[in-house]
Amino acid sequence: MSAALDSLIDGLIDYAGMFPPAGLSLEDAARNYADYRRGPYARMLGKFVVPAERLGEVDPAWRCSAIGIPSQPVEACEVRVARAVDAGAALALIAPGVTAYFELPLDEDPAPLASGRGRAKARTGGLTPDVFPAPADLARFLSRCAAARVPFKATAGLHHPLRGLRRCTYQPDSPTALMHGFVNVFLAAALLWSGGSETAAVATLEEQSPKAFRFDESAAVWHGHRMTTAQIQEARTQFAISFGSCSFEEPIHDLQQLGWL
Repeated sequence: MSAALDSLIDGLIDYAGMFPPAGLSLEDAARNYADYRRGPYARMLGKFVVPAERLGEVDPAWRCSAIGIPSQPVEACEVRVARAVDAGAALALIAPGVTAYFELPLDEDPAPLASGRGRAKARTGGLTPDVFPAPADLARFLSRCAAARVPFKATAGLHHPLRGLRRCTYQPDSPTALMHGFVNVFLAAALLWSGGSETAAVATLEEQSPKAFRFDESAAVWHGHRMTTAQIQEARTQFAISFGSCSFEEPIHDLQQLGWL
């Protein structure tokens, strides 16, 4: 694996096995997370995503992100709000030192989060085709986050590296949707963080061919853009933080199938 790709996927996946479409029990999801921590691709693993009310059942040594407002110490939490300005009231209930991600509608301006310790959360898919946002809508939201210097995480529908038509769930009769790819999303975000245009971000989000992307030790190259490994590292640590996924194995399998891992 090249250094540029390694920088892009380092700690990228927050494991959310308890949530749809996997919907595992806490016991099974925790067992998986423990295995992944010891596995050959542990470097790709981020936090364990768990409902806030069940934090007490999780190994206290783990990095966790709580869904909801936590009543005990945790690295991060994730809260849905209708408007960015509503984050202030929620932050008043969240202990200092907890990084708070606020899930916003993609047409909402995240700029008000820049004045506090809140970060943004973007929903990039779900269980039905209608909840997958258009590339232009996602690019606009990420562009606003970059302009306001508001870090973000993504959630839902990002099991695969590249954009493509996939089933929304694991059921054989599940509807299909044109899903975003996590490589597309995080390269588009890195490009915006480094001053790239929204138009270029849309084109990056829309790309479905693996041949359009090249990774080596020094850079990622696509569509005439060149992001150095250092630029990718900066974007990942300061802006494009992670994405939540109920599967850790699917992203790895797809990267292997592409010959990238």
